[in-house]
Amino acid sequence: MTTGDGGMRPQQQGLAGAGRDVVGPMVLGAWDAFLGQAAVVDLDRPTRLPGWRAHEVCVHLGRWPDHAALAGLVASARAGGTGTPPDVDGTNARVTAAHRDAPREEVLAALHRNREATARYLAEEPPELDTAYAVSTVGRLPLLSVVLGQAYELAVHGLDLVPLGAPPPPAEVLRAGLAALAEVTGALAASSGIRGGAGLVTPDGGWAFAADRGGWTVRRLGGGERPPGAVVEAAADVLLEAASGRANPAAALVRRRLRVRDLPELMTLAPIVESAPGIPGGPILAMAARTVGGAGDLLGRLRGRR
Repeated sequence: MTTGDGGMRPQQQGLAGAGRDVVGPMVLGAWDAFLGQAAVVDLDRPTRLPGWRAHEVCVHLGRWPDHAALAGLVASARAGGTGTPPDVDGTNARVTAAHRDAPREEVLAALHRNREATARYLAEEPPELDTAYAVSTVGRLPLLSVVLGQAYELAVHGLDLVPLGAPPPPAEVLRAGLAALAEVTGALAASSGIRGGAGLVTPDGGWAFAADRGGWTVRRLGGGERPPGAVVEAAADVLLEAASGRANPAAALVRRRLRVRDLPELMTLAPIVESAPGIPGGPILAMAARTVGGAGDLLGRLRGRR
């Protein structure tokens, strides 16, 4: 089956290939949890993200007349996934500046609109779009992989709101965020021709992904299960905070809050950071490269990521 731009889709496409019945509940559950958190937080309070209040966190996750990310992704998938990745930092700066003074009610309404747009996509768009490629902020990915990526972003930003008095994201939301991390990393590894994978292991289980030129697979791990090969193990919130750069993965490793097995195997995935600097999990992969190969600082634009 062609992608619409002359390429061939991989035989295996991870959770995107598993379909909406698998991905949809994870994404919409993450939206519902975040909406509940945002509803109880003072949006004027500063977060741990430099220069961002809870207001800016919520604004950039919302759907606005001048910012409808999912609609753009659907259009990209319909057009065959051509073009270059958007400038995520520039887009965030533009949107948050444009709506800096929006009332609380408008900000919360924008969040609900984005959740509704996602639900409409899952309910109404043709299923063949799910595995069509769209240009995302980290490169070309199947559209449903990008939609699942919302769960990662919502889980991480949900953790950002906890110090402001929001309830912690539920365990199932953290699991969905890790599923998105596995999916996006596996997809980018496959598209880069990298043969490798890793397990993201928590006390309750986790996810494992494996990639090669034929595509990628993602599978759920049961509690206590540790797959062969590279493994990154920690509590789910610690994994997400290390993957997003909220916590220093090297420091978490020293303090034994995070454990890594087979760093050389994990290092095979590190080149993804060069082609997709904003990739979720980039700080962990960059740590592997520095620790094993002394490859230097591959973080690049990650320092500017939200």
